[in-house]
Amino acid sequence: MAINEQQYREISNNLSAYKATLVAVSKTKPVEDIQALYALGQRDFGENYVQELTEKQSQLPKDIHWHFIGHLQSNKVKYIAPFVHLIHGVDDFKLLKEINKQAAKNNRVIDCLLQVHIAQEETKFGLSDEELEAVINEVTNSTSSLNNICIKGLMGMASNMDDTNKIRAEFRHLKALFDKYAGLSTTNFQLSILSMGMSSDYTIALEEGSTMVRIGSLLFGARDYSKA
Repeated sequence: MAINEQQYREISNNLSAYKATLVAVSKTKPVEDIQALYALGQRDFGENYVQELTEKQSQLPKDIHWHFIGHLQSNKVKYIAPFVHLIHGVDDFKLLKEINKQAAKNNRVIDCLLQVHIAQEETKFGLSDEELEAVINEVTNSTSSLNNICIKGLMGMASNMDDTNKIRAEFRHLKALFDKYAGLSTTNFQLSILSMGMSSDYTIALEEGSTMVRIGSLLFGARDYSKA
């Protein structure tokens, strides 16, 4: 078995203390590894690539909650719309409209997170604070007609660095944005999820208020991108 069972149990216990959800990032990992973690009780799995996600979904138990955590292209939404549990990285209002369109075709409401750019790296995706406010205004506008999506929270990735003070500050900024909009509630906007923290920084994220972490390498080991 390629998964780290002891590490999984330690992380699960840690998250339980914070009442946070673990999304096991299974991108590039074989179905057998996912099945092994599933057997231990894990139900939330995250994938970055649409084709890989649809292939795995067809082979694995139907009670798995599939999270799409990569950068989603509008023309690929239709492939995951029938089953995706939560789309993490929405950073564009046009993408939200396409998700709403495909969700309506499947007679369901798709939950989404708005991705905010909190890191120093320019390569990271995400909305600026001002863009976030604009998208939220669009979504909660009574004439937007986005009846088949629901914004459930915010997501952000901290800078990839060793300076824990800066990482903490980035997470703290995202938590402040979450708190700013948490009181706003409409049919399609109900914040309850703050998704931040990965293998290298999830303990800091939990301390700063994260309710959902995305962990891959600590559970599955190093990733072989030649198989992606």
